[in-house]
Amino acid sequence: MRQKLREVQIKLMRGLLDLVILQFLSVNPMHGYKIITSIRKNFGVYFGPSTIYPLLGILEEKGYIKSEWNLNSDRPRKVYSLTPEGSNLLNGTEESLNHICHRLSSIGLSRIPLNGNNHSALRQTQQLT
Repeated sequence: MRQKLREVQIKLMRGLLDLVILQFLSVNPMHGYKIITSIRKNFGVYFGPSTIYPLLGILEEKGYIKSEWNLNSDRPRKVYSLTPEGSNLLNGTEESLNHICHRLSSIGLSRIPLNGNNHSALRQTQQLT
């Protein structure tokens, strides 16, 4: 059962990966490796460079993020930051996700945490990591 729950967690994360990246970048600009390690640290799921860098490229092509080279460190790094379009998308996506959670709750899935009010699903997720 634990393995099945882990698979569900990874599947959900994969579906929300662009939202997660936009949220990280809304707080601080980051380079790709920092994004990878932040996802692993915060969610206990590893998505490697072959997943993250193409997604960053797509988000940049669509205008949701922008990048610039930081040449001031030991190694030059491409640092990504959120654009106003990305911020708008993030806000709209968060509203959609809240709506989905409320709808799931209304049809009987009451363990979904809405605005931090129910922690049973959160505890279950934390046990997986």
